[in-house]
Amino acid sequence: MTSKKESTNANHVTATSPIHMSGKSTARIIGSAVAGVSELALFHPVDTVAKRLMSTETRVITLHSPAQTAANLNVAIFRNAAAESIGQKAISLFPGIGFGAAYKILQRVYKFGGQPVLLDSMTKRFGADFDERFGRKTGRTLLSATSGSLIGIGEVILLPLDALKVKAQTSPEQLHGRGVIDIFTKEGFGLYRGAGLTVMRNAPGSFALFGGNTAAKIFMGAGEDGNRATWAQDAIASCVGATASITV
Repeated sequence: MTSKKESTNANHVTATSPIHMSGKSTARIIGSAVAGVSELALFHPVDTVAKRLMSTETRVITLHSPAQTAANLNVAIFRNAAAESIGQKAISLFPGIGFGAAYKILQRVYKFGGQPVLLDSMTKRFGADFDERFGRKTGRTLLSATSGSLIGIGEVILLPLDALKVKAQTSPEQLHGRGVIDIFTKEGFGLYRGAGLTVMRNAPGSFALFGGNTAAKIFMGAGEDGNRATWAQDAIASCVGATASITV
């Protein structure tokens, strides 16, 4: 009699309990912030180079003159620091670092710290329904993907910080001598230009990012029965999720 009751309870838990994918909320937030700082330090210069090359209107590549091409690239990438030392050139690749830091750290904390919280809430409310309709593994993947998509849509609130970062990278003269309050007051909702397209990009992108991550972990058997994923499993799942995100 006892054995039968225990078996029934075990089945109930399996149908409604979320796969254990993450730690405490504090650890999520701190980890997300550290990831944002690390990403900023490593990739802000790369982002600056990309933005400057995209915004350059003059011809950069000269097929019959490699030397001229190198000179054009030097000016396009380093702008006013083109004739400076290597150190000054490197520093010139960090314009808008304040806006970039605010955007990247807040974005990472919001996105990767907020998605697990929303996922936990959705699992409690809809976990059993998703399990029943799609099966446990597919249901958990869809819950993770859906919560990620909703978080991605809300990310548009941070768009002004990204817009100002891009302006600082490509047209610093537009921000020269202006304070933050003055910029936000005068620019207003103009800083949300392109918000619709951002939502259209973030919704499917975040769906694929978090859905792909969870699907990969489930495929590897990570997170089942309360077992935490290993570092290698987390890394692989993150790569799968990122690949899925840029694919869509």
